[in-house]
Amino acid sequence: MYKTLFLLLAMACGAGAPALSHAVERVAVGASFSHIYEQREDGSWHGLGVDVLRLLAERAGDTMRFKLYPWPRAMAMVERAQADILVGPYKSPERLKRLAYTDHALYRDRVVFYGRRSGPAAWRGDLALLKGKRIATVRGWHYGSQFEQARPLFDINEVPQVENGLQMLALGRIDLLATNERNVTRALGPLGLGASVTALCPDITQLDGYLAFPRAPHYAAVRERYNALFAQMVRSGELARLGVRNGVRVPPYGAAARVAPPCMEKAR
Repeated sequence: MYKTLFLLLAMACGAGAPALSHAVERVAVGASFSHIYEQREDGSWHGLGVDVLRLLAERAGDTMRFKLYPWPRAMAMVERAQADILVGPYKSPERLKRLAYTDHALYRDRVVFYGRRSGPAAWRGDLALLKGKRIATVRGWHYGSQFEQARPLFDINEVPQVENGLQMLALGRIDLLATNERNVTRALGPLGLGASVTALCPDITQLDGYLAFPRAPHYAAVRERYNALFAQMVRSGELARLGVRNGVRVPPYGAAARVAPPCMEKAR
């Protein structure tokens, strides 16, 4: 009788207890983005996106695995639900149809033209005046609505990476390189092109980068969970502190956030 009573009590307690959750391995994908999503030669990962996703996975009871791919492939993998999270995409009307973004942005980029120091400053803020110019863009990148609408005016050269565009610019094969300042800052030193090319003012625009998930219905719970956890990081100021630690600008969610200063004309 006592054994039966014990079993009944155990079953009753078990029915009221939460089910044990098992950690799920989430796969984050992206291209190598300076200070955001990078892998060292020893295989270790670093950057703002890596730090944020590790914390989010820990708080969600998951584990996180990181993978690098060319940007168009990484984006397509998340669109097709072949990976869980895309690190760093800007928003565009087309992408919003295929990807589910977090409510808050992960970081903020200055999008600029780079030109040769030895040449005339072809950019003064009016895209229409660049008609016919040879402009390199990175394959798969979005440059903001104004630039995208003006694309047909330019002689566009698509390059696979920022480094290719910088080399073409230094050699005079293009007139301008459209890129973000963050990625170029890291690339200039190894390429030895710091004395050859320079960022031009004003900015083309400033764009925010996000975390994005598949739009597939069965991802809804995961999206909502990670979105809520990320919103907590934003509200607490934790994202801003991680941005400072990684040398990355984040949107001005609070006083601690680093806001991009106005573009300053450099001496040529």
